[in-house]
Amino acid sequence: MENFSLILAIVVVTALAFDFTNGFHDTANAMATTISTGALKPKVAVAMSAVLNLVGAFLSVEVANTISKGLVDETGIRPEVIFAALVGAILWNLLTWLVGLPSSSSHALMGGLIGATIASAGVGAVHGDVLVTKVLIPAIAAPLVAGIAALLATRLTYSLGKKADGNASKKGYRAGQIASAGLVSLAHGTNDAQKTMGIITLALVAGGTLAPDSDPPLWVILTAGLAIALGTYLGGWRIIRTMGKGLTDLQPQQGFAAQTSAATVILASSHLGFSLSTTHSVSGSVMGAGLGRKGGVVRWSTATRMFVAWGLTLPAAALVGALAEYVTGFGAWGTAVVAVFLVASSAVIWKISRREVIDHTNVVETDEAPGVVTTAMAAVTPPPAGTPAEDLTATIPAPSNEPASSQATV
Repeated sequence: MENFSLILAIVVVTALAFDFTNGFHDTANAMATTISTGALKPKVAVAMSAVLNLVGAFLSVEVANTISKGLVDETGIRPEVIFAALVGAILWNLLTWLVGLPSSSSHALMGGLIGATIASAGVGAVHGDVLVTKVLIPAIAAPLVAGIAALLATRLTYSLGKKADGNASKKGYRAGQIASAGLVSLAHGTNDAQKTMGIITLALVAGGTLAPDSDPPLWVILTAGLAIALGTYLGGWRIIRTMGKGLTDLQPQQGFAAQTSAATVILASSHLGFSLSTTHSVSGSVMGAGLGRKGGVVRWSTATRMFVAWGLTLPAAALVGALAEYVTGFGAWGTAVVAVFLVASSAVIWKISRREVIDHTNVVETDEAPGVVTTAMAAVTPPPAGTPAEDLTATIPAPSNEPASSQATV
């Protein structure tokens, strides 16, 4: 640790700050459907998710090695490059959290790293084959695979439950949701917490503290796991609202199918070392589950804005990372300017968010009314056999006269 310089310490602290934002930004991935269907109380759900995120951080280091050893040439990277990459990732996380948009923290981190690396060492320092095979292809495949799996699983659950008692079936699926939500949280820890481990390990190699090709030290695994768990516990209530109610209306059967499908995809990708976006996987499975129930609908206006954000994440974070790297290239004062800019921007975003507070007390409320086409489709599509009478009216949401909250859905 004698080579642990001031800039390296700044990078490690900034990486843990990113991990914290990743936690509260991506809590929705695990718990939004569980909260929206009433399977768990909001605070209980995020506490459970936080613990399992911490446990998941210790299960594997394959994704961490993809970040630290595979994506960029670690021998040509300075700690300042890692710092600049983290600035781009954190700012994108905070902006999308402010508007309640479930974008990918993983792609924000990788975009920032790619942009900062290109600004510092050129395009040749980015391993294009790894970027394509372990980042871009999974980014496209994950929501499709998870969505199709959730759609089929939803139809299967309703088909098998035709003759079952409606209330008993709902209780059973709510219990299943709790188990599947725990599995998603565990999967999130094995995938997303590792990305911070990988970025810290890369910084330690760049700073001369670790030898090239080293695995993450135990203290890195522990601190990354604790940071993401703390962020998870605080809850990204804005994004939970969008994922739980703004994208589609889910019954317990759909929530169970969505979470199980997403967890399977995430765990498989973690085992293979794919730096997968849990946001993409869970969003795809939620939409698939929404379409899998007869009379179920997806709010495509919200989904379209999500797709646009997904497409912008890598280039936007890369641009900020490249600009930050350019400024840090002026020396210590440049790094200080970037640090002050990051802190000030974060403070401004937080202050804006206080204008309308969304927390565990109002996270399941939404004022968004479905569009005309969506309402018409729900009205003419018969509900599945065995649906309790009290659920029949739930498939045709009544339009609201209240103005839609910009925080509820994006």
